[in-house]
Amino acid sequence: MGAMGAAEPLQSVLWVKQERCAVSLEPARALLRWWRSPGTEPSAPDADACSVPVSEIIAVEETHVHEKQSSSGRWQKMENPFAFTVHCVKRARHHRWKAAQVTFWSADEQLCHLWLHTLRELLESLTSRPKHLLVFINPFGGKGQGKRIYEKKVAPLFTLASITTEIIITEHANQAKETLYEINTDGYDGIVCVGGDGMFSEVLHGVIGRTQQSAGIDPNHPRAVLVPSTLRIGIIPAGSTDCVCYSTVGTNDAETSALHIIVGDSLAIDVSSVHHNSTLLRYSVSLLGYGFYGDLIKDSEKKRWMGLVRYDFSGLKTFLSHQYYEGTVSFLPAQHTVGSPRDKKPCRAGCFVCRQSKQQLEEEQKKALYGLENAEEVEEWQVICGKFLAINATNMSCACPRSPGGLSPAAHLGDGSSDLILIRKCSRFNFLRFLVRHTNEDDQFDFTFVEVYRVKKFQFTSKHVDDEDNDLKENGKQGFGQICTDSPTCSCSPSRSSWNCDGEILHSPAIEVRVHCQLVRLFARGIEEQS
Repeated sequence: MGAMGAAEPLQSVLWVKQERCAVSLEPARALLRWWRSPGTEPSAPDADACSVPVSEIIAVEETHVHEKQSSSGRWQKMENPFAFTVHCVKRARHHRWKAAQVTFWSADEQLCHLWLHTLRELLESLTSRPKHLLVFINPFGGKGQGKRIYEKKVAPLFTLASITTEIIITEHANQAKETLYEINTDGYDGIVCVGGDGMFSEVLHGVIGRTQQSAGIDPNHPRAVLVPSTLRIGIIPAGSTDCVCYSTVGTNDAETSALHIIVGDSLAIDVSSVHHNSTLLRYSVSLLGYGFYGDLIKDSEKKRWMGLVRYDFSGLKTFLSHQYYEGTVSFLPAQHTVGSPRDKKPCRAGCFVCRQSKQQLEEEQKKALYGLENAEEVEEWQVICGKFLAINATNMSCACPRSPGGLSPAAHLGDGSSDLILIRKCSRFNFLRFLVRHTNEDDQFDFTFVEVYRVKKFQFTSKHVDDEDNDLKENGKQGFGQICTDSPTCSCSPSRSSWNCDGEILHSPAIEVRVHCQLVRLFARGIEEQS
C-alpha cells in the first residue's frame, strides 16, 4: 500500500488489544476512528465505534513489541508484529481531561509505518500548536507545590508532545513581569505560568505592558486603545483558588491545563484597565471588589503566617464587622452585548454571545470613528449614589471549587463587558443569605438590596474622597481616622475601603475602569458543555 493523497481516506484492519478492528482516518483527515471488525476486510462502523479528533492527538509513537506481549493468546499466530501508539485526550468527569493511549498492531510493517507517517504529518500541519514555551514557576504560591506539580504532571506531557521549554523559577514578586519587559519573546509560542491567580496576574501585566511598550502606546491614558498581544498565556494551576483557570477551563486540574496547552487551544478574554487620576493602577481579568472583598483581602494580607486558612478567618471577621461605605457609582451600559447578567446562559466553549458582542462592539466603534453615532462623551452614563456593603465588577464568572457558579454565573469571557454588582446596605442576615447563594444554584441577584448591570466602563468615587486628598494637609484628622480604622472597639465606621483587584490591594477608592474586549489570549477553549 503506497502513500495516499491528503484528501483520500485511509482505512485498514489492525489489532487493538486482543481484537481485530477496522481503523479509519476520515477523508478530511480530521477524525481517527476504530471499531470491531471480525473479518479480514473493514466492516461498517457500529454504535460502539471509538473516535478521537486529530486535533486532540498528543503524539504518535512507534511501539517496540516485547516478547511477553506477543507470546500468548492470538499474538502467537502473528509473526514479528509491528505497532504504533496514539496518545490522545480523553474526557473525564467535571471538565477534566486525561492523557490516554491506544496501541494498534499489525503483521504488516509497511502498513504500520504508513499510519505512523500519515498521523505525524497531520500533527505537524497543526500550526496552532506551541513548539517552544517560556515557563515561569512560582515555588511559593498556594500550597508551595508549583515545582512538584510541573515536574510530575506537566513536564512529561510536554516532552511527549515534543514541546521544548525554558524554565524560570521565580525568586521574588514581580520577577515574571520584569523578565517579560526585558527579554526578546519572539522565539516563544507562548508563556506558561505555574502558580495561582497572583502568578497569572504577573504574567498578564508583563505581556500586556510589553505589547503596549512595543506599540508606543501610553497605558496611563484612560482612553488609550490597547493592542492585543500575539502571545498566548497558559495557566498550570497551583494556587489557593485558581479562579481564572477554573472560570476558563472548568476545573483547576494541572493535567487538564497542560493538555489544553499541548493541543494549542486559544481563548480570547476581556481585560479591564483600572486608572486613578490618569495613572494606570492595574489590569483586572476576574474580580474588582470594594467593601466586603476589599476589606477581606486587606485583612488577610496581615495574616499571611496563617497560610490559606487566613482567607476563611478574614472572611468571617469582615462579615461580622458588617461595614458599609458611601459613594457614587457611574457607569456606561454595555448596549452592544447580546446577553444579560440574569439570562442564565453561562459562557461556554465557542460562545455565541462573545462572538456576536465583539462584532457589535466593533460596529459601534466604526460608527463612532466616522461620526455616524454619538461619541463616548455624549453617551448616556447612569449614576447611582448610596451606602454599599460591597461593589463587585467581574469580567468572568469568578467560579472556583467553593463557588461553582461564581460571583456572576452568566458573565462572559470575551463580550467586551463587565458585570457590575452593587450590594446596598442591608441587615447582616440578608447579606449572609446573599453570600450563601454563591455556593448553590439559586439566583444570587434576586434580592431587593442587590443590583446588577452589564457595563463597558464605570467610575467610583467615595463620599469621603476629599479626606484622602487632604490627608497630608490635615495630620490631626488623619491620625484620628487611622485610630478609628485600626481599633476594633471603636464605634466609628471607617470612611473608605480598599479595592481588591484580582487578589491585590488598591488603596485608592476613586477609580476609573474600562473593559478592553478580548485583549489577551489563553491556552484554553472555554468551559465545554458536558456530554
